[in-house]
Amino acid sequence: MDFLFLLLKLAFLFCTGSLLGWCLEVVYRRWAHKKWINPGFLTGPCLPLYGFSLVALYLLAQIDLSFITNPKIEKLVLFIVMSICITFVEYIAGLIFIKGMKIKLWDYSKMWGNIQGIICPLFSFFWMLLSAFYYFFIHPRILDGLDWFVRHIAFSFVIGFYYGVLAVDIVYSFKVADRIRKFAKEKEVVIRLENFKASIEKNNFILQFHNEIDSMRNDLDSYYEKAKAKIAQEKLEFEQREAAKRAKIEKKIADKRAKKENKK
Repeated sequence: MDFLFLLLKLAFLFCTGSLLGWCLEVVYRRWAHKKWINPGFLTGPCLPLYGFSLVALYLLAQIDLSFITNPKIEKLVLFIVMSICITFVEYIAGLIFIKGMKIKLWDYSKMWGNIQGIICPLFSFFWMLLSAFYYFFIHPRILDGLDWFVRHIAFSFVIGFYYGVLAVDIVYSFKVADRIRKFAKEKEVVIRLENFKASIEKNNFILQFHNEIDSMRNDLDSYYEKAKAKIAQEKLEFEQREAAKRAKIEKKIADKRAKKENKK
């Protein structure tokens, strides 16, 4: 029975973390792209990465590190472990989609110290801060509430309903992802899902992708051509900057030579 209660607690935490994470990402994308974008892979309000992260934080918050005598160091080690675990979950999730589906759900490639654009030290640090916030301000306040929820039969019904809807969402979203994967394989590219969503003019937030194959193909073609043009423009600007640098260096060398000849 205790094991069943634990499963219900973890199921509830996964739902809560997925929903809250989704809300956080919606606000961030509104600020970053100046438009409402449904974040993540799924169609509904759920980001599993945050759900798994909240479950991990809940379990890790209960591990015994009393063998570390200094309380401050004990907490620091705990938060570092939490951050490493969340970063690992983030890396595995990102790798699965990039390698298997040719879809990049997020992109840290411009961040210092990033690995394959999936994880980076800055966001690992943010995970550590989030872990500390959870440990001090959330974890102590949810324990009694979780115990109350899992002992009421209605709670189990709510959890079951949520996962039923989630299962339908996953099936639909994988059909969409399969179309994107086929297009990415054909073009030999990796689709940055967030940029693709932002590029869709008929953006209706929740149902951003139409079921019609032709419609999605047109959206992907448009995104691909815009991405190619952007890359070409960035390449041209880079070459122009490099040419300007070389011209500046050559001018300095020529000026130095001229000064030496004048002295002679």
